[in-house]
Amino acid sequence: MSHNVQLSGWRAAQRFARDLFALRNDDAELARAQFRSFSKQMPLLYLILICNATAVTVAFFKPTMLLETLVIPVIICSVAMVRAIWWRRQDGAQSFTDAEIAQQIQRTCKLAVIMTLAFELWCMWIYSSGDAYARGHLTFFLGLTQVSTVFCLMTMRAAAMRVAATSTLVFILFFSTVDQGKMLVEAIVLGCVGVGMMIVTHRYNLDFSMLICSQRDLRNRQAETEKLSEENRQIALTDALSGLPNRRQLLVNLDRIDDREGEALDGLAVLFIDLDGFKDINDTHGHQAGDSLIRSLSVRIGQICPPHSMLARVGGDEFVILIEAPDASSVAKSMAERISDEIALPVLVDRHVLQVGASIGIATNADGACSSHELLRRADTAMYHVKTGTKGKIAVYTSTMDRGRLRRLAIEAEIATGIGNDEFDVVYQPVVDAHSGQFVATEALIRWPRRAAGMLLPQQFIEIAEATGQIHPLGMFVLERACRDVGPLDDVTLSVNVSPAQFRDPGFLRQVSHVLEQTRFPPQRLQLEITEGYLLAQPETAIRTIKSFKAMGLSIALDDFGTGFTSIHYLRTYGFSHVKIDKSLLANLSPNSKASLLVAGAINLARGLDMEVTAEGVETHEQAALLRAAGCNKLQGFLFGRPMAIADLRALHVRLGREQLPPPIMQGLKSTGT
Repeated sequence: MSHNVQLSGWRAAQRFARDLFALRNDDAELARAQFRSFSKQMPLLYLILICNATAVTVAFFKPTMLLETLVIPVIICSVAMVRAIWWRRQDGAQSFTDAEIAQQIQRTCKLAVIMTLAFELWCMWIYSSGDAYARGHLTFFLGLTQVSTVFCLMTMRAAAMRVAATSTLVFILFFSTVDQGKMLVEAIVLGCVGVGMMIVTHRYNLDFSMLICSQRDLRNRQAETEKLSEENRQIALTDALSGLPNRRQLLVNLDRIDDREGEALDGLAVLFIDLDGFKDINDTHGHQAGDSLIRSLSVRIGQICPPHSMLARVGGDEFVILIEAPDASSVAKSMAERISDEIALPVLVDRHVLQVGASIGIATNADGACSSHELLRRADTAMYHVKTGTKGKIAVYTSTMDRGRLRRLAIEAEIATGIGNDEFDVVYQPVVDAHSGQFVATEALIRWPRRAAGMLLPQQFIEIAEATGQIHPLGMFVLERACRDVGPLDDVTLSVNVSPAQFRDPGFLRQVSHVLEQTRFPPQRLQLEITEGYLLAQPETAIRTIKSFKAMGLSIALDDFGTGFTSIHYLRTYGFSHVKIDKSLLANLSPNSKASLLVAGAINLARGLDMEVTAEGVETHEQAALLRAAGCNKLQGFLFGRPMAIADLRALHVRLGREQLPPPIMQGLKSTGT
């Protein structure tokens, strides 16, 4: 056991000694660092060698010994001078490959030992020819050469160790025997110095190697950090769906353009593209189909854009093209026409042929200096001008287009002021039972009668309120006011329209519950009406919300039934209790007409799913009779009453006493054969 331990220790010592003198060639970066260190220190090393050789030559020169005291030192100094000049001309390893550096280091290790041995053997050759004074000089210069050589080679452990070991061994062997052992003490001292230099060299080399490795690790981490930062920057500036630059990247480019001075007239143009019909595709075929369409259009539009332009996706169905080129207005118009034609082409997605159009707005700086951000706003304004008129067209911005935008901004500000100043009101339109003619329900409708600039119709401000988020306070105002107003009217059911923006609000359920609690309005008398667009866009969320409202006791009605894409599957899935037939289906309603067949089919479909049917927009006795005959449960329209103030609704309720409609209306129903 002891023998095995000793053997193992001996082998470990052998490996350690071998590693001390071995030349590492597995780390190219460390070798390059050593080479850079050499290129600074080797000229100094050879200069010291030349100076020491010159000093020894002066001390030992004899005309009778020209070979020993002149020729040999001249050769040594010449070789040293050549090597010093070569190292001085190196540029820190910049012009060498890793393989060439490894080769140069290996050559340096050999030359270092050869040059050191050559100098020492020459000194020992001429040692006996000098007097005691000269011999002392020679011993000093030998030790100085050895020490300086080792310390100049410290970054290369193999070279330093080989020189230290070789020179120390030769020195000890020579001076322990010369002059009858008189120099033995000096030989021992220099041997100890040599061992000390080897220890210092080993430690220094370890520190040097660790420093290089640490620097490399630091650079690698820094490179990884920079790479990650660049990737994050690209992610932040890139639209994930299309791979195009996003709004943030567009704004960065606009800032870059604005920082330039002296932008040439008609050298900059912006196209703002909004897809027409994209929402319908999302609602009908789902967001996956819409995403596929966006990716396809992004590629096709990008192929049309010239190199001097930038295509960015700035919204769900909005794209912007930034053009920097001479005669930009002409380029923009030509591109807009090509893009409009390209977008109008059908796209096959999951075996469905999808087709959309494009409303495009153009703004250029042809008429005068204008910031790029202002051009973007103008292009957006021109696009909106197309959207509010005839979609699918191309419009170039003019100053008159800002009037519509300014009007929207003014109305937006007035809505906020109007809510605080109690300018809004709620009116009510009665709903009657189609068979008995009794007044059974009412629909709450918002009005803006006390607006300072004059009354606006709901269709003139509701869209703006939805776009700005002001629909939330308006909607809750209508709900609370209607619950307080209609609450005393016994069992009259209250219908309130709900905006998709309200339905999307996670807090809407809690807000409705709070209003019912504050007004003490029975939830069984409240019906919320929602259009199908939101339901198809977010079916899972809509189903959960509808179930939650029904659990509270409310009923949910599908508004504008018959104008969209709702299928039997959707009607059964959502669990509506009521549907409201849109008034557009009542146009041209007459006996045996196609309209009457469509309406009857819609009513039968809803009733087959155990849903009550209300028809809105009833204006004639004939319409009422046909709807009653088709099985409609409730009727609403000007025939039974226009939207009225709560006082008038209460008076109507008292007058009818929950009996039936006034005689003229009932007579009209009977006269049509019902």
